[in-house]
Amino acid sequence: MAKATNIQSNTPLYQQVKDYITGKIDNGAIKSGVKLESEAELVALLKTSRMTVNRALRELTAEGRIKRIQGKGTFVADKKPQSALLEIQSIAEEIRQRGGAYSCTVHRLQEEKATPSLAASMEISPYTPLFHSIIVHKDNSIPIQLGCRYVNPAIAPNYLQQDFTRQTVSRYLLSLTPVTAVEHIVEALIPEAWIRELLEINGSEPCLTLYRKTWVKGKIATFSTFYYPGSRYTLGGKFTPSAAGTIEVT
Repeated sequence: MAKATNIQSNTPLYQQVKDYITGKIDNGAIKSGVKLESEAELVALLKTSRMTVNRALRELTAEGRIKRIQGKGTFVADKKPQSALLEIQSIAEEIRQRGGAYSCTVHRLQEEKATPSLAASMEISPYTPLFHSIIVHKDNSIPIQLGCRYVNPAIAPNYLQQDFTRQTVSRYLLSLTPVTAVEHIVEALIPEAWIRELLEINGSEPCLTLYRKTWVKGKIATFSTFYYPGSRYTLGGKFTPSAAGTIEVT
């Protein structure tokens, strides 16, 4: 196969096509937003079948390395942004720091009674009043996070009166009182239909899901779930071990 003399002969042909494209992306030969060769051009260039090229492009699309736009062609996808895993940050600030255009839509902001299971998670009595918000955060009008939060009214009594299109929930809550403890749990899952609809993703796309609890002076202040479309976002954190095996976030 042309352009692939350094690849072992037992490497599947579709993988060789993927390696050819990702190699050009990784070494900077083609940048984000640049249009790739057409399927026909790749078939002629790499001397392989259209079926092989099509499989390689489908897999690279699913992996978020390229994006295919109907009627326009195939383009190098923007690098997926990374959200801090070990820290609480304003997503609006994250987006703006990397040059994006932040916006959000508030889908729910109301008082509700805690169900027994939610009450157990927040260590309160069943049917205790809580504040509940559902907000979709966007970068250049593309949904990248859905935040579902339950907030203890004792921590933020004026929560329902806030305009969260002007100030993020994280920024508002952090301005009220210091958080004394945080718990993060992450899993990958296919979200419920209503979440997929708000995030504008199809039924086969998994989400990175971050469950977060925060404590203030020994009481659970918030219990939140954040959904990130897997093709649009990553989660990560940098930390260094210190004495006695504890972790210091850097």
